[in-house]
Amino acid sequence: MGGIRQNSGMKFGLLRSNPFPVEAWFDFSCTLTYALPVEDVAARLPPGLVPDTYDDRFGFLAVAVVQTRRLRPAGLPEFFGHDFVLIGYRFFVRCTLASGRTLRGLYILRSETDKPRMTLLGNFFTKYQYVKTDVKLTRSENLLDVADPESGLRITADLASEPPLPLPETSPFPDWKTARRFCGPMPFTFSIDRENNRARIVEGRRTHWQPQPVRVGKQVIPWLETAGLSHAVLANAFVVRDVPYFWEKGRFEPLP
Repeated sequence: MGGIRQNSGMKFGLLRSNPFPVEAWFDFSCTLTYALPVEDVAARLPPGLVPDTYDDRFGFLAVAVVQTRRLRPAGLPEFFGHDFVLIGYRFFVRCTLASGRTLRGLYILRSETDKPRMTLLGNFFTKYQYVKTDVKLTRSENLLDVADPESGLRITADLASEPPLPLPETSPFPDWKTARRFCGPMPFTFSIDRENNRARIVEGRRTHWQPQPVRVGKQVIPWLETAGLSHAVLANAFVVRDVPYFWEKGRFEPLP
């Protein structure tokens, strides 16, 4: 029986390792990046990952709001796809492999979505920790409004923002060019298999990724307090529109 349980656990673990490539269309993605003392980020990362830093003092957390269309296994017709709203919480990290190569990417803390089916499938095929919430997204030509009445989450952004636009007053960055390095998405997403001392890596590919700075109005994100990160400060905010996106199937790379 022990062997059966072990084999079943191994098979389930492989299923949750992004076992096939995925494609989708992003109507838009709005990312708010928050700065934290680098020690706060490091304390929340598994061995094998370190914070991706600025000025050796700041680590960063991205809160991304994405309207996703037709997400499906790559190669399937579009009618197999799912439309949903995603709110993702990710740390910016670096991972050094046994080969000596160092990759920049993201470490996923939590994923919220408005669709029960996406919660079920997301947690079956990935380790991205999907949670069903009552998030509602309203977008006009000039305004993005994201709200979850149950949790109290509320984000508004002025989509008509035009340069020159000042950085948030709390930003550690000197200019938007520097801030652009921490707006996402990173090409790689990591999780760590401690038992086998290896990293699971999912590589994303996209085209037409042209982030535009936006001015954030309201930013009430209760999860930050729940996670002990309420002292995080807004560092930048960007929006992109109409982006085809593709994720490779997950692969494993040995760690040092």
